Amino acid sequence: MELPAGFKAGATASGIKPSGKPDLGLLVGDTPLDWAYAATTNLAAAPCVLRGRNLVAADGALRALLVNSGNANCATGAEGVAADLRMADLAAEMLGVEPEAVLTASTGVIGVPLPVEKIEAHLPEIHLSTEIDAFAEAILTTDTRVKLSEQRLPGGARLVGVAKGSGMIHPNMATMLAYLLTDAPLPAGEPRQRWGAVVDGTFNQVTVDGDTSTNDMAVLISSGLARPVPAELFWEAAEAVARDLARQIAADGEGAEKLITVRVAGAASDQEARLAARAVAASALWKAAVHGNDPNWGRILAALGYSGARFEPERCRIDLQKTTIYDGGAVPFNGVALSQAMQAAEVVVEVDLRAGEGTGEAWGCDLTEEYVKINAEYTT
Repeated sequence: MELPAGFKAGATASGIKPSGKPDLGLLVGDTPLDWAYAATTNLAAAPCVLRGRNLVAADGALRALLVNSGNANCATGAEGVAADLRMADLAAEMLGVEPEAVLTASTGVIGVPLPVEKIEAHLPEIHLSTEIDAFAEAILTTDTRVKLSEQRLPGGARLVGVAKGSGMIHPNMATMLAYLLTDAPLPAGEPRQRWGAVVDGTFNQVTVDGDTSTNDMAVLISSGLARPVPAELFWEAAEAVARDLARQIAADGEGAEKLITVRVAGAASDQEARLAARAVAASALWKAAVHGNDPNWGRILAALGYSGARFEPERCRIDLQKTTIYDGGAVPFNGVALSQAMQAAEVVVEVDLRAGEGTGEAWGCDLTEEYVKINAEYTT
């Protein structure tokens, strides 16, 4: 996939991943880049996250992004902080920019010192091009496939999204790195004013296993080299790309065989609708039921009840795969037929709380034996 104007990217295998697969990705801007940043709320956040927060607060432009995968460089003390700074210094020296113009990111195993000497040795090998595919592959960990999305904007501008994420995924945010790149010029201050709302409705609605990562981030970056785009059209496109990437992350959850989509309407507010949708998508009991093609609606109702959303169970309605299974009480349905319908690649739950006008959506995946195996043997 071609990058928007003003961007180049590349990758290499530095030896951080024992598999020998690509594990070092570099994204570069031809000119200073405007950007907005969101990151994990985990108090044990990695040095790259803490440094990113400081950089965005300083309000400087970006020139590059350097990502390593296979090592989270988290919970590694002062050595980890120094390694993260060294990553930025290495990229800055190679590109002839200031270290403060380089954003860093790491993803992988927590608590293992980052072998920054491998990055130093192999960073010069990266060949930059106008395609994003090599970068998209290099940022993966337990993912089974790359995650890309694109929207074309009026006047020739483009918006391209790339992400990784498969496990340790739960709102605020997930083990997720997501980068939305555009050549559309954005008014000063607008990206940081509006990016958070996009993240809240998309990336923060993904849940795979209930674990919030130490390293995740979602970043919007603009080169500003294309013609201006009407603001609402741009932000609609940004939400579409982020939503597409969020769905791809959920569908590629560790060991997943099915994507779970939960849509909630009739909530007291959009925020409460998102709470309700996330609770259902995150329910281990419901995820297991989806894996077994079991239309056990009681698990959905229970999750709604503890979600924090206000509603009266005697008024709400639940549909599963377009079949009503609860409407203020139990509703007769053909369990065999519905179980067969649940064998699809995507299982959709639609809820009407009948408590207001709020709407929200969340995405998750089924809970499989393979998920347990992957995480039982992750470091051994």
